[in-house]
Amino acid sequence: MRVFLYLSYDGSKFFGFQQQPNKNAVMDRVIFALKELGITSKPIGSSRTDKGVHALNQTVHIDLPPFWEDLDKLQNTLNCLLHPYIHVRKIVKSDLHARFDAKKRLYRYICYTGEYDPLLSDYALFLPEFDLTFINKALSLFLGRHDFGFFKKTGSETKDDIRTLYKADVYMYKNFLVFRFLGDGFLRSQVRMMTQAILSAQKGILSLEDLKMQIDKKRRVFTESAPACGLYLSRVYY
Repeated sequence: MRVFLYLSYDGSKFFGFQQQPNKNAVMDRVIFALKELGITSKPIGSSRTDKGVHALNQTVHIDLPPFWEDLDKLQNTLNCLLHPYIHVRKIVKSDLHARFDAKKRLYRYICYTGEYDPLLSDYALFLPEFDLTFINKALSLFLGRHDFGFFKKTGSETKDDIRTLYKADVYMYKNFLVFRFLGDGFLRSQVRMMTQAILSAQKGILSLEDLKMQIDKKRRVFTESAPACGLYLSRVYY
């Protein structure tokens, strides 16, 4: 029986999501917990979040052995093994592939606009000054289908860099400025590079014309990424 695990995790405690040799990754913990319960099939995640990036609803599919029929018991037992930094929100039956059958992914990038709080340093980017109207105007440039080859981490290998961005906007929630990106897929560090581009444009470091040139892949004007602390994989759509 194939199931989906919906995970949330604190990315600041891990060296990214995907397994790496001699590294503390989210998937390392998940695989260890599954093996403790006699589940040896390979789990597959929907997205490979980088070091320091968080998730509210990461999806992972796993093929269960026949003796695991009680999904509520499985969820509770896994959480005993995975807490405090990884939590299984729910487990549901599914025949889908967590990665290849995903249609859209939603990421949020969170900035904190209040008085600096060191307790938030692993979970949001401190941003005391901002222009909400300008940011939304700049974000609108990313909408649609583009070759985002100039918005990916150097060294990333992909068959093609064309992606469709269905939503790119920002809104306020109390003292938090929340960027929202919904697309059919994202290149490595793409969301963080787009966010940093907007923040740099707001400061006057680059113009909207420069930004548009990079989006259209006519000229690369910057390569910086926003810190990982503010990025959250919020939802995967199937």
